[in-house]
Amino acid sequence: MTDDVLEEAVVGEVVADAVLPDLPEDPAEAISVLEQALEEARASDAARLDDLQRVAADFENFRKRAVREQLELAARASQGLVEALLPVLDSFDAAFAHEAQNPGEEQLLAGIKGTFHQLMSVLGAEGLEVIPTVGEAFDPEVHEAVSGGTGDDLLVSGEMRRGYTLAGRVIRPALVSVEPAAPAEEETEESQEE
Repeated sequence: MTDDVLEEAVVGEVVADAVLPDLPEDPAEAISVLEQALEEARASDAARLDDLQRVAADFENFRKRAVREQLELAARASQGLVEALLPVLDSFDAAFAHEAQNPGEEQLLAGIKGTFHQLMSVLGAEGLEVIPTVGEAFDPEVHEAVSGGTGDDLLVSGEMRRGYTLAGRVIRPALVSVEPAAPAEEETEESQEE
């Protein structure tokens, strides 16, 4: 078999595999039948394209969800580790409350402070932040008042235990004492005039 004959046989098989409608003898009717077959093929192709686009969109959503879940898993693992270290940070705070009595204790305290700052630097890189307390307006979202005044306009006057946020979420509120905020200057002046 020559190459030309082989090529004609292969082309003939491909054409034979295609689904072609039976064409009528009349050329006008044959054109109409072919146009209808073409429209059906286009509709079928459009449906397949829609299916492929839907699958591609589903895959992209799956990929984004998987990345988000991995980040959440890492954040939860990080939060678990940080929460386990909170008593260690409390121990450092207790050590800083101790007054050094001699040069040896001063050196020891300086070393402890250096270690504490290294640890806070590492935890800070993970998103840990200390909740500001003394002198701040009382915020029940981040502060837990254990003593002091009552009312709406309160000021944090003391800190009993540090509070922390991790990546913007409170992992432990600060234990604080509160007192009523000083009245504004206008109110003070008005009360002095009366």
